[in-house]
Amino acid sequence: MNPGIDCEISAGVATVTLCNPSKLNAVNAAMWRGLSAAMARVAADDGVRCVIVRGAGEKAFAAGGDIEEFVTVRATVDDAMHYHEDLVASALNALRDCAVPTVAAIRGACVGGGLEIAGCCDIRIAGESSRFGAPINRLGFSMYPGEMAGLLALVGPAVVLEILLEGRILDAREALQKGLLSRVVDDERVFEEAALSAERICAGAPLVARWHKQWVRRLMTGAPLDEAERRAAFDFLATEDYREGLDAFLNKRAPVFKGR
Repeated sequence: MNPGIDCEISAGVATVTLCNPSKLNAVNAAMWRGLSAAMARVAADDGVRCVIVRGAGEKAFAAGGDIEEFVTVRATVDDAMHYHEDLVASALNALRDCAVPTVAAIRGACVGGGLEIAGCCDIRIAGESSRFGAPINRLGFSMYPGEMAGLLALVGPAVVLEILLEGRILDAREALQKGLLSRVVDDERVFEEAALSAERICAGAPLVARWHKQWVRRLMTGAPLDEAERRAAFDFLATEDYREGLDAFLNKRAPVFKGR
């Protein structure tokens, strides 16, 4: 199997798979481009209500970047800037900025670039034997600040410094305790639990899911809401989905949301 990104869309769920199993799904330059392209495809499809990100097979989500290609793609400062600013940042930002909810389904190694990808997802579900870290101190290079910022926003400076300074690999339970994960399940249930999470998301009003993501990001800026923003918080009052949700509740039936 050639390394790449697979994107399949079915029943409102896009499954984006990191495919490089011979290298534990290590992400190479072409895969970073492919991840950006997959997320662009998702953004262009109004029928998508949730994205599941996973690694091919069961041994790894992604064991970091493809270090073997670093001697060429990061040979100079200009090369490194292009790699991290144009390839990696574009992919991570596309995932982080995805309008619909994203779920990372993690089995096995989730290290380095894999940890950065998972950290951009809204919900992170991992198996008991999965492992996490960024032991790049042993390779003689530092994490690019733009990528570090995502982890910093997720778990704070103390955890990021512990991960980077010690280069220690964390098990799933410690990763959960430190805020890197949303939940931990038995290994064989990871993909099933991710699918159930997507099913629950898809059962809700899609406009509401988008608004919740937007408001969380806005509130994290710390700036107070102005009057226009406070009024915009009630835009749902004019939607068909709101009327459908109320009618379904009052008539004791399941709602059918259309994203309008």
